[in-house]
Amino acid sequence: MSSEIRNLEPKALWNHFADLNAIPRPSKKEDRVVAMLLEFAKTHDLEALVDPIGNLIMKKPATKGMENRKTVVLQSHLDMVCQKNNDTDFDFDTQGINMLVDGNWVTADGTTLGADNGLGVAAIMSIFAADDIAHPTLEALFTIDEETGMTGALGLQAGYLNAEILLNLDTEDDDEIAMGCAGGIDVTATKSYVKQKVTVKSAFKITVKGLRGGHSGMDIHKGFGNANKIINRLLFAIKDNALIASIDGGSLRNAIPRESSAVVVCDDAKLVKNVFQQLADEIIQEYLSAEPNIEITIESTDLPEYSLSKSEQETLIKTLYAIHNGVFRMSPDIEGLVETSNNLARVKVSDGNIKVLCLTRSATEVGKTDLSNQLRNSFELGEFDVTLGGVYPGWKPNPDSKILKVLQTIYFDVFQAEPKIIAYHAGLECGILGTHYPDMDMISFGPTIKRAHSPDEKACISSTQKFWKYLLEILKNIPVKD
Repeated sequence: MSSEIRNLEPKALWNHFADLNAIPRPSKKEDRVVAMLLEFAKTHDLEALVDPIGNLIMKKPATKGMENRKTVVLQSHLDMVCQKNNDTDFDFDTQGINMLVDGNWVTADGTTLGADNGLGVAAIMSIFAADDIAHPTLEALFTIDEETGMTGALGLQAGYLNAEILLNLDTEDDDEIAMGCAGGIDVTATKSYVKQKVTVKSAFKITVKGLRGGHSGMDIHKGFGNANKIINRLLFAIKDNALIASIDGGSLRNAIPRESSAVVVCDDAKLVKNVFQQLADEIIQEYLSAEPNIEITIESTDLPEYSLSKSEQETLIKTLYAIHNGVFRMSPDIEGLVETSNNLARVKVSDGNIKVLCLTRSATEVGKTDLSNQLRNSFELGEFDVTLGGVYPGWKPNPDSKILKVLQTIYFDVFQAEPKIIAYHAGLECGILGTHYPDMDMISFGPTIKRAHSPDEKACISSTQKFWKYLLEILKNIPVKD
């Protein structure tokens, strides 16, 4: 890890971030970082506990003269999206993130950075460790498993928090204040197939890579390529002359697939390569501006033992073609806001089994239900078994929020500009937390982070300084108790 990170300003925040990133913290494997934070609380004589689901709650008394202000809970999630480039040798279960400074940005070496939501966690740690920052009575809520199910927020029980205000530190543009977000539902389709003995003489590995990927909520409307959809187009083009032996595309539900590969077998190798290459060239041209680094290749490989049958292949390819991917509906009420979308996140075909993972998001419950029903029916027409799970609610915007007005005023006073007041298509935990604490006034903001959920993730250094200044001003100006 570069020592440059620890010398960045604000030093307390970047040092806590470096400490955090030294500890592996994939979703559902946050035990080590929870243990680190419990030791942190002990060192700083702070009250801390872990709830039955695994969330960590920490408390700190108000500084002198701030005792009459409303109690505030600062909230961030502990886990990070674990994505790496194919040519990067890295184990997220055992290694800390290798961070680099690149001009005004902090990046990672071939992996996700963990700034989502590590910078929020580091900011909270910096405030709780300090003795020279004015603040009201504070609570910290560090949730687990935000990225792969929000099970920490879903499992939080009423009674652990006493705050009237919640500041979520998990947005990714420093000039935006979020007052709402989309809900989500996981759509999982599975089926088995009878493996067919390969009798042909040639085999090819098809690869789509070099795509931007990105956050399946924040980036879904940007026209980036989905590697699973692209490879299915190629397979459709050659399906009359080749059989699929395997497919391995995408990874996490909340990441737009950057890479996909398939192994196919055939008799007429020359024909398959010619048909493939013609479409590959067309697709590269089609995505020239949106995906300048796209690579589509076909190369000879070892002949596998089994493949799908022609009929099973036909059903699979047509089903994947029919599955909606991308924006489904724009909001009629908020200009520029994606209302409903789906990410065809993961396709795995091997050893007699097919598994397809989607994440459907919507700002409305009716939209979420409508699109998930469409996906379910499309999959069932392809004779898949479908399960719907991981359901979490959206966060309904409240333009009359008192803390929103406070944050707007402070932003203008400090930066002499108006912040953008928005609702996100991404999933924030505020909607879920609001079901446990319905009277809590919630808002979300954070430093600028680009390309979250991809190995191109980077955090802006000057924006983090701006965010820190803003956060300290907010804490100094929390309203008095009613």
